[in-house]
Amino acid sequence: MKLKDTGLTAQDIKDKVSKYMIETYERFDFIAETAKDQYIYDEKGEPYLDFYAGIAVNSAGNCNEKVVSAVIDQVKDIMHTFNYPYTIPQALLAEKICTTIGMDKIFYQNSGTEANEAMIKMARKYGIEKYGPNKYHIVTAKMGFHGRTFGAMSATGQPGNGCQVGFGPMTYGFSYAPYNNLEAFKNACTENTIAIMVEPVQGEGGVHPATKEFMQGLRKFCDEKGMLLLIDEVQTGWCRTGAVMSFMNYGIKPDIVSMAKALGGGMPIGAICASAEVAKAFTAGSHGTTFGGHPVSCAAALAEVNELLDRDLAGNAKKMGDYFAAKLEKLPHVKEVRHQGLLVGVEFDDSVNGVEVKHKCLEKHLLITAIGAHTIRMIPPLIITEEDCDKAFSILSEVMQEL
Repeated sequence: MKLKDTGLTAQDIKDKVSKYMIETYERFDFIAETAKDQYIYDEKGEPYLDFYAGIAVNSAGNCNEKVVSAVIDQVKDIMHTFNYPYTIPQALLAEKICTTIGMDKIFYQNSGTEANEAMIKMARKYGIEKYGPNKYHIVTAKMGFHGRTFGAMSATGQPGNGCQVGFGPMTYGFSYAPYNNLEAFKNACTENTIAIMVEPVQGEGGVHPATKEFMQGLRKFCDEKGMLLLIDEVQTGWCRTGAVMSFMNYGIKPDIVSMAKALGGGMPIGAICASAEVAKAFTAGSHGTTFGGHPVSCAAALAEVNELLDRDLAGNAKKMGDYFAAKLEKLPHVKEVRHQGLLVGVEFDDSVNGVEVKHKCLEKHLLITAIGAHTIRMIPPLIITEEDCDKAFSILSEVMQEL
């Protein structure tokens, strides 16, 4: 829907949002009216270089033609049904995902946080049924982020701050250990621990990739103790990090993996994949969803996954990520550049405020975000070129000079 078709002004739209919506977001002062590839266009037709991709969602580009076509075609056939009849997009997508990433079974959800809820529930049910009523404890990483529903929020290792503040007691049964510290994770486990749950790259935590020693060590430790390794790939999954799934960068395989964001190419969808043995924990009626596996979302996801794989966008993510990171290290006041593929973080020294950098970039029509006081994060569409990286770097250079 375009502003010119409504008979309203841009200020009218902003006023309606202010009057009727519960606002928990910092709004940018423009209307995102259309989008294509690596650009978003405002109500005046002005382009913004999109280095945020809807928070790592539009990986094959904004409004990818094949994804849009798949949505239109599916809407014409059937838009929604409950999960008792078979639907073709569900079945085709299930096969594509499981065979591509080497997992046995899939369960669809609506979003990343719901996928992580399902992963937690499956692990706990598996542990309790196999080992007894106390085998439900899960160890996660400090400064991780797994979502905003109560289970996922409780798994988020930021007690006393962040998304947990003001919501009362968290769900019982989680402990936290420092990220990339294998011995600390081992020490945090007890006789009641059923699983370790981590992100392969801490995105909201400041873009901190896991070390190979850490991830391979967790896999070995879980195998030795009969525990499950749960990997949250909501943000890292589907070619973002230079591999189809980030866990492939480490030469390991999880017992359960969650995914969302890039999977749908702009349509809401989440999922977990599990080994056949662990997946047995979910039986008839033990878990469910109304919109999970939505035919239109599944059709979009199938088109998106095919685009990501057919165009080797994982390869482009690795190439462009390395290229962009090398340029970013030349910015003034940079303390560290961290990245895995095109999940890129720049930490500045204490003299630079990351939020100010974000706002200045917005003024120059570059969309990025800030994490904490001194770090910015960029997660652009995986179709970007060296020219796009050069343009973003040029804007950031201008911003740093002005600040």
